[in-house]
Amino acid sequence: MAEPYECLQVHPLADPEIIRAAYRVLARRYHPDAGGDPKRMSEINEAWAILGDDVHRAIYDAERSHQVPRASRPPATPAPPKADSDQSARLLDFGRYAGWSIGQLGRHDPIYLEWLVRTPIGRSYRREIDDALGTHVRVSGTPTATVKRHRRWGRG
Repeated sequence: MAEPYECLQVHPLADPEIIRAAYRVLARRYHPDAGGDPKRMSEINEAWAILGDDVHRAIYDAERSHQVPRASRPPATPAPPKADSDQSARLLDFGRYAGWSIGQLGRHDPIYLEWLVRTPIGRSYRREIDDALGTHVRVSGTPTATVKRHRRWGRG
């Protein structure tokens, strides 16, 4: 991976707001759904995973200034938890949760699943996401309220 500051085209002393703005501009430009380069977008996401988190950035900066071996740095992408007992579960093969099943992700980051189901790439996972989130879904506009989702075909 390229040096994160170079990848996001920011100075190492840049404020977090500047780094966030640079990430968003580059993500809009290189996102595969907008016709961008998937490899470049992956590099941008890796750089953001390091520089967008205060702890990871501090560790990276210390490594950078003291030449700490790379192996001591925590991974930018969370490792998937232990495998689900359901061997038929599909694994995501994209994004920061590549290698995770929908069930694992539902327990770890349900808000990501709520976002994913609204994206073109996530629509094919709709049934699995609905199962992982249960029968409750977030009501748009009211982030803390939930309502019972009405299932079609007389199920629940």
